Order: sequence, then structure tokens, then C-alpha cells
Amino acid sequence: MAKKKDEQILDVRDTYTRLEAWINDNQKLLSGVAVGLLVLVAAFAYVKRVYLPEKEKEAANEIFTAQQYFQMDSFNLALQGDGEYLGFEDVIEDYKFTKTSNLAKYYAGMSYLQLGDFDEAISYLSKFKSKDMFVKPMAIGAIGDAYAEQGDMDKAVSQYEKAASHNKNTLTTPLFLKKAAMLSEVEGDYDKALKLYSRVKNEYSQSSEAEQIDKYIARVEVLN
Repeated sequence: MAKKKDEQILDVRDTYTRLEAWINDNQKLLSGVAVGLLVLVAAFAYVKRVYLPEKEKEAANEIFTAQQYFQMDSFNLALQGDGEYLGFEDVIEDYKFTKTSNLAKYYAGMSYLQLGDFDEAISYLSKFKSKDMFVKPMAIGAIGDAYAEQGDMDKAVSQYEKAASHNKNTLTTPLFLKKAAMLSEVEGDYDKALKLYSRVKNEYSQSSEAEQIDKYIARVEVLN
């Protein structure tokens, strides 16, 4: 045992000696790596604490007019701008990585949905990210609307169900459960429609969607 222990000590010493020699032989390389890491850390800190906050302020100012056009249902101007003020697409391109650029994707998707360009609507809404309890489900549900307009009912129902299950709440969840149910009913999937209508009744009885839900349930039961 003593011999084995001595051998282990010698092995550790040998490893340490070789490591020390390697460090001495590669000091320039290690110094360069250290400097490179410092530069990266400094650059990251600058982008996070200075560059992005400044860009965020600019973007928030630039998007204001586009939002006004959106509220007036002037969707082309909202998307493309009016020659003086930027549209949502310009904000997305010019202010990448900002929260405002992300928000502009939601507005752009909803604008294209209103204009009937459903592929563009799906593209922008799919790229929109949010932790908001209501806005994100609305974006997912709007993708469902776009698929429904294209005649792809399976994808539409899937998106409505996804919207209903995302950040469950008393506003968007019953809304999209009912939309999924109604579309399932139209497509002749009465079992699914009944299940979804029943969820609205049992889980969200205080919602506006539940006000006449018994009528929908009775109709599907007859059809089924």
C-alpha cells in the first residue's frame, strides 16, 4: 500500500511538473486568450448596458406612428411606413434584438392577417415571443385564424387548442376552446366538439363564451 501511495504522489508531482512546463512554454498564448475573454466580456457588457437600451428607446419612438396607423386600420401604412415614419417591418429590421422589434412582429403578423396575406401573418406571428398571459395566446390563436382562412382546418384547430392551453386564463382559454369546438363541429368531428364545448361549460362557466354553451352542446349531441 505504501509503495502504491508513493507511486501516486510521484505521478501527481510529474503531472504538475509537466503542466507547469506547458504553462511556461505557452504564456503568450494564455495571455492572448485572457485578453480575448476580457474583450468579449467588455463587449457583452457594453451591448447589454449601453447599446441595447439606447436602441430600445429609439425603437419605442419609431414604432409609435405605426401603432397609430394600426389602430386606424391603415395596415399597409402600419407595415411599410409613410415615408417619414417607419413601419413595423422597418422597426423589425433596423432594431433587431430589441423588445420593440419583437413587438413589431406581433403587429406585423396581425396586419398581414387583416390584409389577407396569411403566409406572412403566420411567419411573423410564429416569430413573436412573449410571456404575457394574454398577448401570446392571442398570437397563437391568430395563427389558427390564418390557417382556417387557408382552408387548413386541422392546423387551425391545433393552433386554437394550443392557444387555449397556453397561459390558461379566463379570457383567452374559453375563447379558443370555443373556436376549436366550432371548427371541429363544422368539420364533422362531433366527439371533439362536444369535449371542447363541455370544457367551456365546466371549467369556464363565468365566461361570455359559456353563456349559451348548452345550445351548442345540445346541437352536437343530436348530430353525434
